[in-house]
Amino acid sequence: MMSQRTPVGFLVTMVIGAMTWANPAQSQTPRTSYPEMAPVEQYLIANRADEIALARTAAPPSISGDATVLVLGRHGYETAVKGKNEFVCFVERSWTAGFDDRQFWNPRLRAPNCFNAPAVRTELPVVLKRTEWVLAGATRPQVIEKTKSAVASHEFEPPEPGAFSFMLSKEGYVSDDAQGPWLPHIMFFLPHGQAAVWAADAEGSPILGQDNSAIETTVLYVPVRAWSDGSPAPPPAQKHVM
Repeated sequence: MMSQRTPVGFLVTMVIGAMTWANPAQSQTPRTSYPEMAPVEQYLIANRADEIALARTAAPPSISGDATVLVLGRHGYETAVKGKNEFVCFVERSWTAGFDDRQFWNPRLRAPNCFNAPAVRTELPVVLKRTEWVLAGATRPQVIEKTKSAVASHEFEPPEPGAFSFMLSKEGYVSDDAQGPWLPHIMFFLPHGQAAVWAADAEGSPILGQDNSAIETTVLYVPVRAWSDGSPAPPPAQKHVM
């Protein structure tokens, strides 16, 4: 039986959690809460070319240069560039965070992401649908209920085997805690309850991740040595092994 899950939307929560885990001092910084959605204009990027360029920074040019690129419009994501490979790059907004995340409505968030083909088939549809709901005026509780219905009807499917994404941009803004990007990393999408199987968060393990509630999928993320432009990444926390 397929377990109910929150869509790929809690990527932001995972990134924030990993950043705080890697640097406990971050937890001492003041935290802003965003109780409701800001005006739509605050989530949009005025220049379409700028959003395309930012989306492409999610992955190395050899991949993102031939990828399909989506940009956010007033009613949802739109195809701005039709790609030649099976990757899809786009800039995530805050409502792809976990439903309990305090930054669910943070209008500053811009997180470049690039999905491979399996993630495009099973994870991207959830991101697109949630975005449509939000831009149509759905509240967070309404999005939760809509998600439960979509899971029950199998409109939203579990992560397909091999689903992963690149988040290698040093130009994004993943949270107020990070005040910009976190670390370049690759994310793997798995059915709920798989974190321990992959030794995620074990002492010295290079794999980060966690199992949240039973309605959320498992996301594993592995920091890597370089940003998408090839420049070296900052070193992770001491307890993290590269």
